[in-house]
Amino acid sequence: MKPRFNDDMTMDTIMRQWPGTIRVILGHGLICVGCPIASFHTVSDAAREHGLNEDALVRDLMTAMK
Repeated sequence: MKPRFNDDMTMDTIMRQWPGTIRVILGHGLICVGCPIASFHTVSDAAREHGLNEDALVRDLMTAMK
């Protein structure tokens, strides 16, 4: 069984657990796929670093995780 999403998950973990999120991540202009920082950045970190609305990113990721 896959773990539930939590705020401490890294972008890498999210993409590995829910491959459908990759399209969402790319759609938000993030290039986390293959990025060495993805194994350290949380969604919050990524949103802050790239000037994105965190709530919108989380909402879209959660939709893709279903």
